[in-house]
Amino acid sequence: MIHRIRPLLVACAFGLAAVAASAQVKIGFIGTLSGSAAALGQDQYDGFMLAVAQRGGKLGGVPVTVLKEDDQLKPDLAVQVVQKLIQKDKVDLVTGVTFSNVMMALAKPLAESGLLFVGSNAGPAPLAGKQCHPNFFFTSFQNDNQAEVLGKYAADKGYRKMLLLAPNYQSGKDQVLGFKRYYKGAVAGEIYTQLNQPDYSAELAQIQAAAPDAIFAFFPGGMGVNFIKQMNQSGLLHKVPLLTVSTVDGTTLPAIKDAALDVLAGAAWGPDLPNPANAAFVAAFEKKHGRIPSQYAAQGFDAALAIDSALARTQGAVANRDALRAALAAADFASVRSGFKFAANGFPVQDQHVFVVAKDAQGRVSLKKIATPLPGLVDAYAAECPAK
Repeated sequence: MIHRIRPLLVACAFGLAAVAASAQVKIGFIGTLSGSAAALGQDQYDGFMLAVAQRGGKLGGVPVTVLKEDDQLKPDLAVQVVQKLIQKDKVDLVTGVTFSNVMMALAKPLAESGLLFVGSNAGPAPLAGKQCHPNFFFTSFQNDNQAEVLGKYAADKGYRKMLLLAPNYQSGKDQVLGFKRYYKGAVAGEIYTQLNQPDYSAELAQIQAAAPDAIFAFFPGGMGVNFIKQMNQSGLLHKVPLLTVSTVDGTTLPAIKDAALDVLAGAAWGPDLPNPANAAFVAAFEKKHGRIPSQYAAQGFDAALAIDSALARTQGAVANRDALRAALAAADFASVRSGFKFAANGFPVQDQHVFVVAKDAQGRVSLKKIATPLPGLVDAYAAECPAK
């Protein structure tokens, strides 16, 4: 609930709008902020806080306090963290969440709390379909989507045999399923690794033996850095096309550098998307942090914009959750992605692109958009979600 509001007599004298304007909204941010995947959660947070800073510490014209928590990529710890935010800190909204196994653990306590949740990365399939919740919104993507665009791209390119690799957890399984939804060629194999596995020598041997036409890989954070570097050292990296999700991006390319050139990536966002909101975001993020933003930062930025637009519609009031939910669903903000809106299940309807790792105008290794095989994509589970 909002911090203590002025006494009733003041409300009567000055009106509810004045009370809402004087309130301070508490927002709990949960992300993976330590370990090999720390850069992902940090970019989510940095993107979110950039939008808050640009608005003078306010969203929707109301001062906000953001309480930052590290889930350490541990679902059990994440549950404790969210319970603290809800019960002790009395937050009004929750945002963030980096990994899908954490998101699945948080779904129940968040749903039971009645709070509105604006996710800025993890998008597990169950929460898009039958387990969707009217209070959950995501400014990222449903996990399958970015793999689906690569499946479509691989089919269009005529690749006849693909080898698929991903960590063995919710998002990894979603990614592989999404790829196969649009790719109808032969699958030489599905290789599932441990989450946060550092060494891929066994998998490289399997790649060599399978001799696929192309490879699909989903390895976020430090996993992606290790996988690409080891692929390069083995001599396999540029022998066979590599199609990736969350493997080459703003969090990993500074470490991989030129070794990743020509690797392909499926994503809903890239730094070169040609719209004014995105150009302004990229320039502001680079100025503040001295690095090219990643998709995680872009999604965090949009999460703040979504909350900003909702609080503006409710004049800063959060107690009426039906009104706040309707305000969030309107998605009345200038996203860094063109054509963004929420489907009935709270996940975005948005264009899905293919990028290639290339040098930008300043000679930095970055992402360059080369195709949009799936414009205005609605995720495959939306029809299974009861209307909000």
